[in-house]
Amino acid sequence: MRLNFLTFGDHLADPITGRRTSVAERLNGIVESAVAAEAAGFHGVNIGEHHAGAFVSSSPPVTLAAIGARTSTLRLGTAVTLIANLDPVRVAEDYAMLDVLSGGRAEVVVGRGNLFPSTYELFGLSLDDSRRLLEDNVELVLDLWTKDAVSWSGAERAPFENLSLTPRPVQAPHPPLWIGGGGSPETAELAARLGLPLALPSAFAEATRFKPVVKDYRERFANAQGRDAEVPRVAASWHMNVARNSQEAKKRWAPRYEAYHQWFGKQVTEHGGQYKAGAFDFDWMLSDGSALCGSPAEVIDKLSRMADLLEAEDHLVYLDMGGIPVEETLEMIDLVGAEIIPHL
Repeated sequence: MRLNFLTFGDHLADPITGRRTSVAERLNGIVESAVAAEAAGFHGVNIGEHHAGAFVSSSPPVTLAAIGARTSTLRLGTAVTLIANLDPVRVAEDYAMLDVLSGGRAEVVVGRGNLFPSTYELFGLSLDDSRRLLEDNVELVLDLWTKDAVSWSGAERAPFENLSLTPRPVQAPHPPLWIGGGGSPETAELAARLGLPLALPSAFAEATRFKPVVKDYRERFANAQGRDAEVPRVAASWHMNVARNSQEAKKRWAPRYEAYHQWFGKQVTEHGGQYKAGAFDFDWMLSDGSALCGSPAEVIDKLSRMADLLEAEDHLVYLDMGGIPVEETLEMIDLVGAEIIPHL
């Protein structure tokens, strides 16, 4: 089982202290947390991408390059790259550069990002085209990473002929490219058809809702790639807070988790999205939802059960959410490294 440090770069005031860090403090805190995560034994870091709302993570490859310069083994990933909104040539170039500079540590999780429709408007695109854009752009990025010369024409960008990507990625045949999602069968179908791993979303929902998605993905993968193909990989995402004892973790996290829940819902609705998480129920999130909270033993127990349920070996844990001070994030990272990772 592999554990990654996940962040979306949410930027809101700490509901306990009332303090809101500067953008520079928040970004530098993400870099420091990733560096600490490598020292603690985390497998990787995954950074979200947002171009709407009060997030600080508009350019993950820049932040990942800064992290890569200060680490040596940490996998450098996204969560997600908004590939349906971006120029696929630019995506291929940015993450090939990251792969070269980091010595072959880049990983890209791509998704439609259709929770924030305003992003499509920002880039002059239509949300109705999101599925086609996702599929076309994923296949073009893979071609650019793996073929000596690529020709392309389409509606969203200028055509080109015999383009050779420079530089090419270090990893062969290409950096891991995950399909992020789980709300529609099309996601599983695309990942299976292309033989790519599947990353389930971070959501205020019960983990069991994604079990049929994983089952469908694995069946489609086997049919598309053949029974002797490499076993498909599944990653799951969790909201997490851990302390020496359960009472401490719940006391300090409850107000921050609720504040983040309310804040995130407001961000989505203000930018044209549909928010269906419902009323906040802290106890339900801890028992049946996507939250891992408590002592190291409690976190290990639930994470192990969820890993079995979803047949997932890769787990992305969102620790720095809801205005939590970076000092507390670093303490949790150290605790995870000392008390949780050795038991996974």
